[in-house]
Amino acid sequence: MAVSMAAAEGEPMMDINTTPLIDVMLVLLIMFIITIPIQTHAVKLDLPQNTNNPNPPVDPVKNKIVITPQGAILWNGVQVDPVTLRQYLDISQTMSPIPELHLQPDQNARYEVVDEVLAVTKHAHVNNMGFVGNEAYQSVF
Repeated sequence: MAVSMAAAEGEPMMDINTTPLIDVMLVLLIMFIITIPIQTHAVKLDLPQNTNNPNPPVDPVKNKIVITPQGAILWNGVQVDPVTLRQYLDISQTMSPIPELHLQPDQNARYEVVDEVLAVTKHAHVNNMGFVGNEAYQSVF
């Protein structure tokens, strides 16, 4: 940079020192460049949709679990998976009075599926449970 010298030694310099002004303007420019992408950044969220599903099919008096020979688990006639079964059992255990649970495995149902359902009911702390349809097993023994 060129530095201007005063014509006379005792006279004050009449030029404005613009270096601090330029430094401040550059700092402000850098701050705007950094903050503009943050302001335009969008956060994408998958919000739950209101589907207006009816309440789960939990009967306040008794609920029936049927295990078919194909390995399907039916809760009051509706096919469910073990996770949904656990949710229904948890809901039924919070009711007052606690509804009865009737377990009816088909005589040709796989033991692994019956064992899985029994484990789910045990983890849900079900106490009012009974086996239904035991007369189908009389011919087996």
